[in-house]
Amino acid sequence: MSFLKGFKYAFSGIIYCIKNERNMRFHTVAALYVLVFARFFTFSREDMALLMLTIGGVLAAEAVNTALEEVCDKVSPEYDSFIRHAKDAAAGAVLILAVFAVIVGMILFGNIDGWIAVYHFYAGHLPDLCGIILLSLVSLIYIVLGPVGIKKLFKGKNVSEEKQQ
Repeated sequence: MSFLKGFKYAFSGIIYCIKNERNMRFHTVAALYVLVFARFFTFSREDMALLMLTIGGVLAAEAVNTALEEVCDKVSPEYDSFIRHAKDAAAGAVLILAVFAVIVGMILFGNIDGWIAVYHFYAGHLPDLCGIILLSLVSLIYIVLGPVGIKKLFKGKNVSEEKQQ
């Protein structure tokens, strides 16, 4: 396998997780917001490294959890208590990492001056405030429906419009 094909397969796996796992979509949106708001805080290089490792760790754990669930479902489509324990343990690992990611976030984003800077920025920049509100709405739709659901939603609109004509 060529070096570049390895990247192709890896990106394909990431896309699969985003399309099929609501938790992965939630984590990607959370990571986006963390990075958007991080610019208002004065983080050291070490703090930013910790933030990036935390984001990467949660996303990677969610991808591994998805892979394990897929393999388990293929190996044993019917209920099996051993498979159930394996899947629960993998989900538990993601939960542990996510809880500690929240703790890291609380420590890093616990500076009130950063939140005051966020407030002053968005209070003084109406287009940016509208942008973050719009981003929140789009993020919610993305998390709940996912790319596949959004595509179906738009296809459904097109189909109904064609029927009316």
